[in-house]
Amino acid sequence: MSKGRAIACGLLFFSLAACGQQTTPTAAVGHTSAQASAPAVPPPSASPTGLGALDPCALLGPQDRSAAGVNVLGKPKDIAGARACDWTVPGTFGVTVTFDEKHGLADLDVAKKNATKTTVGRHPALKVADKKAADGTCAVLLGVGDGASVQIDVSNTGFSDTPLACRRAGTVAGLVEPKLP
Repeated sequence: MSKGRAIACGLLFFSLAACGQQTTPTAAVGHTSAQASAPAVPPPSASPTGLGALDPCALLGPQDRSAAGVNVLGKPKDIAGARACDWTVPGTFGVTVTFDEKHGLADLDVAKKNATKTTVGRHPALKVADKKAADGTCAVLLGVGDGASVQIDVSNTGFSDTPLACRRAGTVAGLVEPKLP
């Protein structure tokens, strides 16, 4: 399978999870399957990245959710040993915020043709979307130091309108980023 196809499948996998499907992803967006067997995230006190003290579901307060078009509370999840939170707006879209305390941006296996380097606030970032697939999914990956990342994955219901998914992912990334170490 090509890297581009792998990323599209990874984004699709997150899309299904974000849309309320009961699936357990084998790895977060951009990760190889070898990384899926990583042990659970260490307790907050053992977190050298600074993410351990944060709750991914607390990153979007009521005003943030309103600004992002999210009218539901987030539900905590575990994605391949990483802490995450999922907000699913029925009939519209889903967003998942995942803390990966073991892999920085440089460690993520992201197809270069689907990734655009950018900056969100003070954090380096990658916007990942397969425009050819036009599957209504997009991710913004924020680097947190050299060894961690926060991944914002958005999928639109019906898996269409990738530009809208990217706008939504960008909005959520902009709301989350100031709260990151």
